[in-house]
Order: sequence, then C-alpha cells, then structure tokens
Amino acid sequence: MHKYIIFQAESGEDEGWRQRKLQHSQALTFIIAEHWDSSNEPIPEPGYRPVEFVRVDSEHDPKEHAHNTHYRLSDWEVVRVQTYTPDIPTPMSEYDVIVMCYCRYNAIDAPLKSMPKRQVSIDSFGGDEVAYKQYLESENGKKYAPSTSASNF
Repeated sequence: MHKYIIFQAESGEDEGWRQRKLQHSQALTFIIAEHWDSSNEPIPEPGYRPVEFVRVDSEHDPKEHAHNTHYRLSDWEVVRVQTYTPDIPTPMSEYDVIVMCYCRYNAIDAPLKSMPKRQVSIDSFGGDEVAYKQYLESENGKKYAPSTSASNF
C-alpha cells in the first residue's frame, strides 16, 4: 500500500516553532516531516512520534554517511490523524491513501542513536538483478583498486 504521510504542527501550536524548519531551506513551516511509505505497516496513531534525523559533524564520514549520522524520537507527538483516499485508484494515482498527522510539541529526552550501516539489496535496484550484480562487481573492484590522491597528478 502506497502511503504519503505528512506530520504537521497542530493549528495554533506555538511551542517548538524553532524546530519546524524545512530541511533544504531552513524556512519555517507547519510541516514537521513527510514520509513516502510502501510497507504494509499501519498508519501512525495518536501518541506516535516521528523519527528525527541529526547530523553530528564530529562523527560525519562521507564514506559511511549520506548526511545524517544519528536519529532519535522527535519532540513532536501525534494527537490526531486524518486520512484521504484519492478519487482515482492506483495505479493511476501514486498513493492509496494520504495521511495527515497533526502533532503537538511535547519535548522528551530521547537518546541519539547511530545510523545503521547502509544496506544495499536487490530491492535497492527495484528488483533489477542485472543492475544489482553490476553494483556488487563494482564494489568488489573497489577493494582491489589502489587509492589515488591529488599528489599523484
């Protein structure tokens, strides 16, 4: 089931406004997070807290991390949920359901947890076995290739 889940600050929620920033621009917004979910997991319910991703610069290694190094439960808590079903069923519509999770700022002392190592599987290539095998071969080749540095040029 394809779900588009939007976590939004409850109307009139003034607490935590500094944490309501769009990732790419840091502009203030009512949107806390959004997820595209194709799993069979149930939709969030009141009491659910979305995951918040954090980058600890001192622990960032571009070979190991994309951007974020850690995650934790958010200070935002779902208080009510509304669902909307598109008029056009899939596959014409991208989603089976759009889920609006309205949240209240309720700070907690959640510990930071290290991001797990990246795991690449055949699913990462949309089930394309040929592309997955090519990726594995290219990764194996990297183990034996000598490293180059700017001083060699």
